[in-house]
Amino acid sequence: MTVLILTSEQDVTADMAVVELNANGIPVLRLDPAELPGGVGLSGEFAHGAFHGHLSVGGRVVSMGGLRSIWVRRPGVPAAHAEAASPWLTEEASHSLYGMLRCTEARWMNHPDSARQARHKPWQLWLARACGLPVPATLITTFPRAAREFAERYPDLIVKPVSGKHPDDAGLAVPTTRVRPGEDYRDVANGPTLLQRRVRRAADIRLTCVGDQLFAARAASSRDAEDARHGDEAAVDDVRFDPAAGPWRPIPVPRRVADAVRAYLTRAQLAYGAFDFAEDADGVWWFLECNQSGQFGFIEIETGQPIGRAVAQWLAGAPFGPISAAGGDDERALGAECG
Repeated sequence: MTVLILTSEQDVTADMAVVELNANGIPVLRLDPAELPGGVGLSGEFAHGAFHGHLSVGGRVVSMGGLRSIWVRRPGVPAAHAEAASPWLTEEASHSLYGMLRCTEARWMNHPDSARQARHKPWQLWLARACGLPVPATLITTFPRAAREFAERYPDLIVKPVSGKHPDDAGLAVPTTRVRPGEDYRDVANGPTLLQRRVRRAADIRLTCVGDQLFAARAASSRDAEDARHGDEAAVDDVRFDPAAGPWRPIPVPRRVADAVRAYLTRAQLAYGAFDFAEDADGVWWFLECNQSGQFGFIEIETGQPIGRAVAQWLAGAPFGPISAAGGDDERALGAECG
């Protein structure tokens, strides 16, 4: 049985899981839907009440009926690299590939339907609060008056994109930024704007969830100290753009957070999620977002947490052998919870 990984060619995060799968003798087929048609081919026949499909890449042909799991990691847009690329061809390729894969018995990380819903930031905030996670007061609006009234209630605000685009995604990357004092908010009429009460954070938390396993990492924040030096000017308030953040260190997951996060994943029907929290001075973890296909490579490299191994085990559907002792106590303690 083969593990299918849908991702771009240059994906170090996926590489970490592939290494583990190869080391444990699990067949892997890795392809980018952007190469369909061309470098990737497919064929499927529905006859006599059954569906028989095949995928080919690099001269290798795999039966879709022989797939044990499908990891939708960071796939390209179907047919994007085709010689005669067009919106119509993208639709044809997408419907063909994902339509056929839905006919298999393979399990998904994560299923396209669940992944699509999980990207919606308003729904994320609602679900996080429903599962018991603290969520900062948030407004998404195109009404300048609503924005001004929200700012009166919460004078210290940040603004960030509703779509949650990350720097390594295609298109414009907009970092989370503090709102300048005295902002008139007229520009929110030009498009939905997400304003959120700023958490004065002591640290950033990345909680990576793979099935039932939780891997938490903490990076001490330097932003409040920087704000004090630079006054009230608007500044980036985003760990991805903070060169002074870190280093990332593994930490245990509080029981309350662990229970809430697992409830979130269950209700969202996700097998994988990368949660971002802001930890305040009182030690409260404030939910910011859950990226259903978030990177974990940088966390694994800095902390030694075996996240790639956990992903590989989930995709394989079976535990591997013991972790090498070279990882030390940090690796064996990963995913630990405290009451």
